[in-house]
Amino acid sequence: MNRRDVIAALGSAAVAWPLVARAQQPAMPVVGVMSPLSAATAARNLAALRNGLRDLGYNEGRNIKIEYRFADGAPERYPALMAELIALNPVLIVVGSTPAIVAASKVTRTTPLVWVGVADNPVALGLVGSFAHPGGNITGFLMSGDAGIVGKRLELLREAAPRFSRVGVLVAPDYAAADGTLDALPSAARGLGLDARVYEARAAADIETALTAAGRDGVQALYVSQSPVFLHRRAEIIGRVASLRLPAMYFFREFVQSGGLLSYGSDLPDMYRRAGVYIDKILKGASPSELPVQSAEKFELAVNLKTAKALGLTISESFLLRADEVIE
Repeated sequence: MNRRDVIAALGSAAVAWPLVARAQQPAMPVVGVMSPLSAATAARNLAALRNGLRDLGYNEGRNIKIEYRFADGAPERYPALMAELIALNPVLIVVGSTPAIVAASKVTRTTPLVWVGVADNPVALGLVGSFAHPGGNITGFLMSGDAGIVGKRLELLREAAPRFSRVGVLVAPDYAAADGTLDALPSAARGLGLDARVYEARAAADIETALTAAGRDGVQALYVSQSPVFLHRRAEIIGRVASLRLPAMYFFREFVQSGGLLSYGSDLPDMYRRAGVYIDKILKGASPSELPVQSAEKFELAVNLKTAKALGLTISESFLLRADEVIE
């Protein structure tokens, strides 16, 4: 082989080697995320998820790929969105809310599912075998919907607005039954001497009808129970509640940031951050069947003083000192 042939051969090898090396590199793992909310509403939660992953050495687009799907408050879209994610062959899928994880469980029995924000009794829903040993392809992090948090929300509402005795409770019935709100409400209200009246909104189109009925019945305050649909339509709810001039308690601080009076609930971004630990474990070979179900560790109280002033309410200094966020 002459000198020219040797140089040509070496040049060809130099070109071919990077191509071969790239072909042999393992594919970047794909993590799916199915949110019941819109991209804008879910932004705080997903930022917390990415931060949790970053703390563990994962950087989106460098060593992990995250595929997002958003239902925009429309539960009927869950099965189709899940099918889209499954088609991408993800290592696992993060799923938000009770209805979404129930829908997801019907689409796949093999792909690991990590939920964030499910009801307090996933065993009764057939999602897991037990809290300590889920036993299947599902595990995750629970929000609290038991009598304790329902009573706490009513107590905080009563403290901020002490002159009411009749409270309207806006519920998405399937969600409220799953997270324990409907079971817990009677005793929680009775313990505070409140007359609680339930108004159902099964879909977004029912919200106006339910709130109009509450106003017609002369309720003096409003308790809005947990629902992705309510969170997605929070501007509509807050506007209607303002027109009725009712003090209201909501379940996430996004409501207060949008003009609602009060919110008290699980710190959902903290749970999304903690979900990063389970993603890491599953990527390293752990089975969701071996990862115990965990509960919320942090709760947030938020208050909007501008809204309080518009309602003629004076929020005490001691109340404000307990708040995690005060909007003035």
